[in-house]
Amino acid sequence: MCTAATYKTNDFYFGRTLDYESSYGEEMVIMPRGFQLKFVNMGIIENHYAVIGVAHVAQNYPLFYDAANEKGLAMAGLNFVGNAFYHDDTDGSDNVAQFEFIPWILCQCKNVAEARKLIEKVNITKTQFSPQMPAGQLHWIIADKTNCIVVESVKEGIKVYDDSVGVLTNNPPFDMQMFRLNDFRGLSTKQPENTFSDKFDLKAYSRGMGAMGLPGDLSSQSRFVRAAFVKMNSHSGADEQDSVSQFFHILGSVDQQRGCCEVAEGKYEITIYTSCCNTDKGIYYYTTYNGHQISAVDMHKENLDSFELISYPMITNEIINFQN
Repeated sequence: MCTAATYKTNDFYFGRTLDYESSYGEEMVIMPRGFQLKFVNMGIIENHYAVIGVAHVAQNYPLFYDAANEKGLAMAGLNFVGNAFYHDDTDGSDNVAQFEFIPWILCQCKNVAEARKLIEKVNITKTQFSPQMPAGQLHWIIADKTNCIVVESVKEGIKVYDDSVGVLTNNPPFDMQMFRLNDFRGLSTKQPENTFSDKFDLKAYSRGMGAMGLPGDLSSQSRFVRAAFVKMNSHSGADEQDSVSQFFHILGSVDQQRGCCEVAEGKYEITIYTSCCNTDKGIYYYTTYNGHQISAVDMHKENLDSFELISYPMITNEIINFQN
């Protein structure tokens, strides 16, 4: 399970948690403009926008989990098990395999408006990357500094939702996630007034009681509510360090600790990594479960006109700063 969010100060930030019980060898990947993208049905794109993100690279192909392009458009795929539905190839559509959807959008679109237009013609197909890699059941969040949408491929076809909150988790479908926020409209960052009864002089005995009722469990719907509340009420300085630090605190509100979510005997879902990409500067920051120090890769320090993928292993060991 995962949570994705957006955040805006002087620059625009986009990131996510990847929550699962095991890693699949993901790494930091930069796809330069000259990398040849071969699509199952849509031919070859020789030149395109450069992209940075986290991917599992198989057969020299970047299977992106989340990424942003050099124009500032960002995108992430999150588990949508039981609701995602992919179709057979259809005539008259852009038949894009599920694993191709992120590069298909990010290599061609510089903003959400262009992505929307491209998605109007898209049919996300069930074609697998390989027999050993079944199509992941996902839905996607796509964002730039002014707009955010969620894309779901379901039995009825492609659905596109405006995401005014700039947050996405897993199930249920996005419109139901948004509707659930109505149940928490009374939450506040301020101390609550006594509306229980005018017959009792009830006291606010602690700070933070305005947020009593904010879900604290690890279910995807509760994580959506919690991340939305924290994100929408978040304040930070506008410089890079303050903005990046605050973004990690926002996603830290939905961090998963080993032992709290058992998925099989002795197996636990954890937050494998948390990301924060400054899409204006092309800098991708991340932490890992055993590596809390923030690491970063700057796409503009690489040759973006090259032809081969550029990869960096993610730092997964704890680095402790001794002060004496």
